[in-house]
Amino acid sequence: MRYRLTPMTEGRLKRSAEADERKSRIIEAAMGRFSEHGYRATHVEDIAREVGVAKGTVFLDFGSKETLFLAAYQHAVQMLPAWLDAPEEVVHRGFWDTLDWWLQSTEASVNSDPVPNRLALIGRYDTELGLRGPIDRFMRSEDPYGTLEFVEFGVERGEIRGDVDPEMIASMLDWAAQRFQDALVSEDLDPGLIHRRPERRNMRIKEFVEILRGGIAATEAPG
Repeated sequence: MRYRLTPMTEGRLKRSAEADERKSRIIEAAMGRFSEHGYRATHVEDIAREVGVAKGTVFLDFGSKETLFLAAYQHAVQMLPAWLDAPEEVVHRGFWDTLDWWLQSTEASVNSDPVPNRLALIGRYDTELGLRGPIDRFMRSEDPYGTLEFVEFGVERGEIRGDVDPEMIASMLDWAAQRFQDALVSEDLDPGLIHRRPERRNMRIKEFVEILRGGIAATEAPG
């Protein structure tokens, strides 16, 4: 049996556009709520009320609170800058100068766009175990911070060792740098390395970079 595809009518196109616009508004409201109250303390009915839709509409669009958070998280991290989005003159100086620039700029970067940064932080620390898998898979598949590209940039310049799979280095860099930056901006996440003696902040950044150099720098790295 052969089926004839029916083109979308103007009415169906309009309804589809309205649904997409509604989902975007729900995600924006969810980002604000989750970033302010955390995952566990945020209620779907409050998000629905802010958007002006029924709670059931939110569940119709997203299925569950977990799926809604995942959509908000994905949108948030894609709003954040990638490693190679540093100023051109910084990137031109190479991998290690770019890494150092981002670490030195951590607090200013977070304060300039607090909602997506806060949501990214919540995704790493304040979600239920069932969300960890989808979040980790998204970060690996989409690489929103461009970490693999950043590592390959370092390899091409001869600054990063080429005898280790770049994906392994990118995964390690993501994990280590994110948690070090989290410690820079949050005393609650700092094991006592930075906030106990704030005057040592710059020294801690230098030490962190040196530890990374010891593991992933090319043997004859320039500079």
